[in-house]
Amino acid sequence: MDHRVCALTPPMGWNSWDCYGAAVNEEQLLGNAAYMAKYLKPYGWEYVVCDIQWYEPDAFDTDYTPLAPLCMDAYSRLIPAEKRFPSAAGGRGFASIAAQIHAMGLKFGIHILRGIPRQAVHARMPILGGGTADQVANPFSICAWNSDMYGVKDTPLGQAYYDSLFALYAEWGVDYVKVDDIACVKSTPEHPYSARHEIEMIRKAIDRCGRPMVLSLSPGPAPLEEAWHLGTHANLWRMTDDLWDDWSALKAMFRRCEQWQFAVSPGNWPDCDMLPIGHLNVNHRKGSRYTRLTHDEQITMMNLWCMFRSPLMIGAEMRDNDAFTLSLLTNRDLLEIHQKAQDAHQVRRTEDEAVWRSQDAEGHVYLALFNLSENERTITADLPGNSRSVYDVWTHDCQPCSGTQLSRRLAPHASAVYRVEIDR
Repeated sequence: MDHRVCALTPPMGWNSWDCYGAAVNEEQLLGNAAYMAKYLKPYGWEYVVCDIQWYEPDAFDTDYTPLAPLCMDAYSRLIPAEKRFPSAAGGRGFASIAAQIHAMGLKFGIHILRGIPRQAVHARMPILGGGTADQVANPFSICAWNSDMYGVKDTPLGQAYYDSLFALYAEWGVDYVKVDDIACVKSTPEHPYSARHEIEMIRKAIDRCGRPMVLSLSPGPAPLEEAWHLGTHANLWRMTDDLWDDWSALKAMFRRCEQWQFAVSPGNWPDCDMLPIGHLNVNHRKGSRYTRLTHDEQITMMNLWCMFRSPLMIGAEMRDNDAFTLSLLTNRDLLEIHQKAQDAHQVRRTEDEAVWRSQDAEGHVYLALFNLSENERTITADLPGNSRSVYDVWTHDCQPCSGTQLSRRLAPHASAVYRVEIDR
């Protein structure tokens, strides 16, 4: 089966990292799933993704504990820590949580780091089907920010390890896997994409496991020159490092979207990263906080992500959403663009403004106007011929067209998106 069919439209969901870091637990995971099922599922949101360190019993905030003891099965495969995920007891892994999320009409995802646990390597633990962990590990391939794993050698035994890993995930009922420390692994300037073979091994393992899974690669920036390889093996890949609630980082995403717009297609979605909105860093040792992005900046982020058709992954503790945050996630008109528009492309970009355009199968044209400057500014875009009216997807105001251009006076960092109706 072509891997692209797993994600013919850009995925929409929630990921635990921005709010719980390395320490999410079962109650928090299922609580956010229940919120999504109740409030967001009717708008197309469906993935609930448990991020990093679910196999570490004593993880407590966003930081990593070097060489922390990890939970593993007898074949060198990490399993959920029962201390944080009680339903994993008795070797059930994530099967119970996945089943509960599926019963809500949603899909379940997990985060993993590429490679094999150091703990298994040092103990020379077995691999399913023969061999031991130390035989497949590359001790010179180590994540720069997390000490848990060694890279895996490109050998038949290394492939057998990855095959066993994804066979286990298929048993659990996993629908989505975010693989970290893989999209931009750099060993030397001459070899900036050194995890290429592990991407290929993971692709093979998913194809062999018997269960369709969306494959997401992190972190970025993924190499632009590797767009073909990324699209051939994955559904999503990060264009950037972790994005947080900072205007300068958000503004920089316009350049990345410009660079990657050519690679957007059904089943292949360059990824702008999660939406840092709402209640973030819930259990951070320095205290939790709500997003620092203004309302205008949050709308601009949603507008860019949806026009570009990036995957949408909510970073907030959703049960603490206020009315504004919920309104960002339930704008049906904007989400229609995200799911159904075609040929999204940047019309122009300067330091102070940007314009994007796309269209849908019904013949509507979409225009997005962005004020990237620090001052109020009028942004203008050319209307297509025979334009009859323009509909503002945020205010729901519809106005007849007069002239050949669309103009909007926008506050600093603000934006607007219009659906243009055309006479046929």
